[in-house]
Amino acid sequence: MGETFSQFWKVSDQKERGGKSILCRKSAGEDEVNNYGTINGGDSAASCMPCVGTVSRGCINCPTCQGTGRIPREQEKQLVALIPYGDQRLKPRRTKLYVCLAVTICLLMSSLIIVFLFPRSIAVQPAGLNASSVAFNSTPPSINLNMTNVLNVTNHNFYPVTVTQLDIEVLHLSLVIGKTTKTNLLNIGPLRSGQIYYTVSSLILDFNTYNICTWIKIKVHNVLLHIQGTLTCSYLCHSEQLAFESYQYVDCRGNATLPHPLYHRPP
Repeated sequence: MGETFSQFWKVSDQKERGGKSILCRKSAGEDEVNNYGTINGGDSAASCMPCVGTVSRGCINCPTCQGTGRIPREQEKQLVALIPYGDQRLKPRRTKLYVCLAVTICLLMSSLIIVFLFPRSIAVQPAGLNASSVAFNSTPPSINLNMTNVLNVTNHNFYPVTVTQLDIEVLHLSLVIGKTTKTNLLNIGPLRSGQIYYTVSSLILDFNTYNICTWIKIKVHNVLLHIQGTLTCSYLCHSEQLAFESYQYVDCRGNATLPHPLYHRPP
């Protein structure tokens, strides 16, 4: 009877030990499942392992990839990836510096464009008479006057200017006595000046002027002429017309005249 009692205690002791080991294994499995279900904690290797075929309280299959970790290529543009708020990619790096640098570059480029491409005036100044020749006709009394004048053109821009056309009218006693037109005259570089020589043939039919120019007793034989002109310039796909005028005296007795100083309109 004593032997039977001792065997009974051995058997019960073994059952208690087996139950404890089973409980320990179950709790360890639950810990593994809990570790796998967490995102920020636990073993990284365990958190990266897909739980295919495992459904429990701490782990379920992803409805998108079904636990494989991959998505179909046709759904690549339809799915949205969630990034944690504290991710480094969402934190701006030197954003203020880049914005200030971009604004500074834009302002600098705009200032340079305004300085170099802003249209400036083109100065046109008559330089006076260069040479002249006179011929007289007795029937009817008239004077044929051919004169060559000089025109100074100054370009104040930072780009070249092309003088495309020059229109000239010569008036005597408010009557037009000569006209001329010239095209494709001159190319003027940036911040440079140029000269244009033009010749006008005029016919004076005034009898009093004819007597003054042919009278030998008079030492001075000058005729006052009024010159009006329009200069057409083109630059940067833009055309501009510049008007000018001048008054000058021409010796109507001799056959050659040296350059005279510029005379302004009398009061």
